[in-house]
Amino acid sequence: MQIEVSRDVFQLAQVFTISRGSRTAAQVLTVHVSQDGVSGYGECVPYARYGETLESVTDQIDGFSGRWADLADALPAGAARNALDCALWDYAAKVAGRRVWDLLHLPAPKPVVTAYTLSLDTPAVMEAQAAKNAFRPLLKIKLGTGDDMARLEAVRRGAPDARIIVDANEGWTAEIYTDLAPHLLRLGVQMVEQPLPADADDMLAEIARPLPVCADESCHDRASLPALKGKYDMVNIKLDKTGGLTEALALKEQALADGFGVMVGCMVGSSLAMAPATILAQGVAFTDLDAPLLLAEDRKTPLHYDDAGVHPPDAALWG
Repeated sequence: MQIEVSRDVFQLAQVFTISRGSRTAAQVLTVHVSQDGVSGYGECVPYARYGETLESVTDQIDGFSGRWADLADALPAGAARNALDCALWDYAAKVAGRRVWDLLHLPAPKPVVTAYTLSLDTPAVMEAQAAKNAFRPLLKIKLGTGDDMARLEAVRRGAPDARIIVDANEGWTAEIYTDLAPHLLRLGVQMVEQPLPADADDMLAEIARPLPVCADESCHDRASLPALKGKYDMVNIKLDKTGGLTEALALKEQALADGFGVMVGCMVGSSLAMAPATILAQGVAFTDLDAPLLLAEDRKTPLHYDDAGVHPPDAALWG
């Protein structure tokens, strides 16, 4: 089987900011696997937070020469394994002439409501963004500074009826979270994602958690789960963290069995990166697969979004 990897850049519709920095474009790697005239495609987003670069992930992909069955042993959970795993699922579906969910013996996926993310900005800008998107049923607010209260109030003013979840991206301390938690409840926030740094989150087992706390940076694959018990109520499953759809589905099953709620999220990539995650997102508590909505440009056959949410991919895109 031939494996090719290329870099693609998708411009964002506007600057996207979280507590760790800003970006104006999504830089992704596209993997193309082919054999006997059949091709499969996958996408990953190398993430600096996990020590990944476009170059390091490309080297990992280029260095893989084994079988699909060997992938989990050959590469660690992360972006490289994700792109390969998803490309191989796409290839397998095309060889079989069936959809990936059929190969997995799963029901055909249905549209799921996705969060729409408001990036970190001044309260005034975030209020304006919230008002502009108040028609959306679920808003996700990027926070993670010591003066987030004004931002929370502003977003609620802008979108008084929307459901809200917040993501601190490891930006708070236990003291900040404890101070903010009652206000999160007062403003109708339904979940808070990764309030403390992944390497300093033990305090979550000691302080009150009056609303569900979701592990993102603290949860990668099934090996992460034992350390999360008692600290988190939910886990955010992202393909670029798990190393592909195969491990993501296994993580979802194990997390639910262990009593965790499940959120399905994404990095900022194109519709090709989101497509496999629409299978994973069936029946979960929260879905955050809005990255294509943040782009100024996308793949030729993008995912379809409407009032019902994000729809499963057309076969021309993936799977």
